[in-house]
Amino acid sequence: MANNMVASIRNAWKIPDLRKKMLMTLLMLLIFRFGTHIPVPGLSAAALSELAQGGSSLFGFFNIISGGAFSNASIFAMSIQPYITASIIIQLLTIAIPKLEQLSKEGEHGRKILAQWTRYGTVILGFIQASAMYTGIRAAVINRSVWSYITITLTFTAGTAFLMWLGEQITEYGIGNGISLLIFTGILSRGPALASILYQYLRANILGEGIVGYIVLLLIILVGVAMIALVVYVQEAERRIPVQYAKRVVGRKMYGGQSTHIPIKVNVAGVMPIIFAMSIMTFPPTIINLIWGSRETGPFLTYLKNINEKPWFTVVYALLVMFFTFFYTMIAFNPVELANNIKKNGGFVPGIRPGKPTADYISKVLNRVTWFGAFFLALITVLPSLLQTFTKISNVWFGGTSLLIMVNVAIETVKTIESQLMMRHYKGFLD
Repeated sequence: MANNMVASIRNAWKIPDLRKKMLMTLLMLLIFRFGTHIPVPGLSAAALSELAQGGSSLFGFFNIISGGAFSNASIFAMSIQPYITASIIIQLLTIAIPKLEQLSKEGEHGRKILAQWTRYGTVILGFIQASAMYTGIRAAVINRSVWSYITITLTFTAGTAFLMWLGEQITEYGIGNGISLLIFTGILSRGPALASILYQYLRANILGEGIVGYIVLLLIILVGVAMIALVVYVQEAERRIPVQYAKRVVGRKMYGGQSTHIPIKVNVAGVMPIIFAMSIMTFPPTIINLIWGSRETGPFLTYLKNINEKPWFTVVYALLVMFFTFFYTMIAFNPVELANNIKKNGGFVPGIRPGKPTADYISKVLNRVTWFGAFFLALITVLPSLLQTFTKISNVWFGGTSLLIMVNVAIETVKTIESQLMMRHYKGFLD
């Protein structure tokens, strides 16, 4: 499969317009990586690097997602999270408010209006999160003043707005989903740092002394490989509902009579539930930092500031992942509309009456499949915490949700290239 994937990319490179899209995508990602090394005026990179140590901390999370931009005191320290949060809010409002729901069904014009509102929301939420971050990283501010607050918060907000623009450029003129690719690139860039951490743990005998340490390291690698294989398997798995089309005669020609199926993927939502849940879970610590900052007034306040390190926080995170799995599946898959389309085209599911019974049957199958996908995503979410408990490695969580994001984004991007190749009669690894 890997050889065929490389062959597909090579074939895509031979096509001028696809080569242009690929170069555009690479250029935007290179700009993103370059920006992670542009420092924010008035911040100490050394102090931020200390805050970012420890993968379980909020700042460690920011550093992973931003591709090291946080520890570099970079303009992209907040990454693209405000945009994701704004997208969640707009989608929830679209379901709750009929006028917005109608606007979302008005085609390209309605989508452009909703996209514009998402951009406005990104800037507003970005400034709020930048203010909270400024409060939480006061120790890294060189000269605290009103001017430093304005400079740092506006720079963080502008960096997020620029990343939003980069992602939109990739989606429109490049290949794949721009926002997902930015997150993918940021996480992937932390791979060498993770390898260095594991090597330091091995040398410090944290993994165990002698041969035991190498065995534990090998087990960690094997778990990572197994997780990649499992993610690919679940991502490609689907439940097929058979559909039979009745024969009908139009003039002298006969139409229909063939059998086909409706493919329902086990993980319809893909990587979006993980991304949505991560953005939501960063909000409580962000708001707490905004209100209390670096003040230490008692054990309760200390507990609130460190809630992201508590076991129940991981459980809530997993439940949010499951919720967004169903939420996103509901948005992406409409059983009633699908059943009506089957009925209009003279089709039926064997043993099921057309119309509402078919819609109910499809909903039943979809719910069962989605439950499996939701549990799988939740397991991937909590597995790193379990590994951290047994191995005592504070950064092992990097291999869980982050690995899921990378694998899913890679698969979807390659599929996008494949679809472009199939339109031009090339054979790819999916054939």
